[in-house]
Amino acid sequence: MNKEDLRIVFMGTPEFAVETLKALVENQYRVVAVVTQPDKPVGRHGSVLQPSAVKQYALEQGLPVLQPEKMKDPAFVEQLRAYRANLQVVVAFRMLPEVVWAMPEYGTFNVHAALLPQYRGAAPINWAVINGETETGVTTFFLDHDIDTGRIIEQMPFAIPDEADVEYVYDGLMHLGARICLSTLGKIIASGGHPETVSQDNCHPSSVTLQLKPAPKIFKETCQIDWTQPAKRVYDFVRGLSPYPGAWTTLVDENGRETVLKVFRTTKTQEAAQGGAGSLVVRGRHLLVSCADGLLQVDELQLAGKKRMDAQAFLNGMKDIGKYSVRQV
Repeated sequence: MNKEDLRIVFMGTPEFAVETLKALVENQYRVVAVVTQPDKPVGRHGSVLQPSAVKQYALEQGLPVLQPEKMKDPAFVEQLRAYRANLQVVVAFRMLPEVVWAMPEYGTFNVHAALLPQYRGAAPINWAVINGETETGVTTFFLDHDIDTGRIIEQMPFAIPDEADVEYVYDGLMHLGARICLSTLGKIIASGGHPETVSQDNCHPSSVTLQLKPAPKIFKETCQIDWTQPAKRVYDFVRGLSPYPGAWTTLVDENGRETVLKVFRTTKTQEAAQGGAGSLVVRGRHLLVSCADGLLQVDELQLAGKKRMDAQAFLNGMKDIGKYSVRQV
């Protein structure tokens, strides 16, 4: 089999997926169509439709774009079948029905931003950082009936520095995802369409006793900081949500009035906690918060309705900060 023998349908939506689609195009793979989410209403009244990042790139390259509301829609399925793809590549898209993923001769493989079977789900990059992992990676696997459980084709690791936030890891995995996609395509071509794979049950030496960590979708309530946790846990939680969607807490004054405060960057200290969890400590130009086992320095934050700022700018505008605390969950 040669590269020219592949007719590929690419499926993806966000910026993360664009890098892989770009790699396919620039390496002269035949992408016969691109499937992405419908345009999203934006603006105050939802009157403006915003195309996905994948759609924007696909149109720039003159690629056909399909945007089904429902993946099982018979009209869409027939339209997809008409492209006669023998392979589908999926990056950061949505769950596919069997009628779609089983359609191509050589199957459908997904580029997942984690080392499966760990971090199956919608937000693997965030949860790896939140959980304080020192390593994550990317995995290609063939889709099957369940979410992120198919047979693994290839994996590539990626180190997570202790000071890295989710933006750093996202960017690194975005580029690594493009690399593993090309490598996986090479394996598919070399094997005549049927590369060697391994079951996720057997891909780790300790898989019998391996405790799986999920990566569910993140909602606003997921992002609330629990100051009763150890400082290292709060530190990892903040960087695992920075810069988006952002960890948040509630600032409470002496009269019980509340204001939402987002926290984007913190620094660990070796200092013991002062007061109960959530107590604020001001030391010169530094703002610290007591956690379960010590003080955590808050470096960048944002009050509701204000711009993101450093701690000094925040303190300059909060002359009576001693009257405040942050609420525990």
